[in-house]
Amino acid sequence: MLKAILARFRQGHRTIKYPDAPQPLPPRFRGLPLLDASRCDAGCRACAAACPYGAISESGPLKLDMGMCLFCGECTAVCQHNAISFTQDARLASRTRDALTVAAAEEYRPAKALEGKLLRLFGRSLKLREVSAGGCNACEADTNVLSTIGWDLGRFGIQFVASPRHADGMFVTGPVSENMRLALLDTYVAIPEPKLVIVAGACAINGGPFKDHSEVHNGADGVVPVDLYIPGCPPSPLTILDGLLRLVGRIQD
Repeated sequence: MLKAILARFRQGHRTIKYPDAPQPLPPRFRGLPLLDASRCDAGCRACAAACPYGAISESGPLKLDMGMCLFCGECTAVCQHNAISFTQDARLASRTRDALTVAAAEEYRPAKALEGKLLRLFGRSLKLREVSAGGCNACEADTNVLSTIGWDLGRFGIQFVASPRHADGMFVTGPVSENMRLALLDTYVAIPEPKLVIVAGACAINGGPFKDHSEVHNGADGVVPVDLYIPGCPPSPLTILDGLLRLVGRIQD
């Protein structure tokens, strides 16, 4: 026991400082897309052709839908004019589905906090029941990271709970397969009112790689109302944490 205590003291404080200080990210991290219309050849659209899931507009102004984007980087690889790039900005979450579309010469505004009574109820304590609705476990794994000592989600009053009856909201991952549709609805009904629904990952937002498959429902918002969208494939732990903190008013900018 004494050796364990001494080792813990030598390790020091391991919890990240975010949001009080920026969190360093790997050089290859792909965050908020940056579109430069001045570099774009409107007649080209090689980027749209290279996108596996149609996240980039095929005509008109250059736009990218982060709800459909897998952040694979195929578009940047084929664009000879560097009109599309990915920044290190992990602030991607949005309160509405439409706001996930990024356009050239438009500033992306991350999610705003809950309003009025909901913020008073959930601003200091938010309990979530996670539902993996047919996911591959990538989003689930990155979500689980938030409960480790390095991230310590509980210090913000946000926790994942085992029962929907103990929850304030639902955290959904996966494209909502037909086999999970009823379980998702039953979980939603079991959560007391008022309640929130948060979706994380391209699958939960739009179906991801499984979009339009006969056995999936192209995400959760066709089944239950959604209050927060967190894009990515999978979204990084920092993106998930940032979105949750913005929802409960811990980050305002």
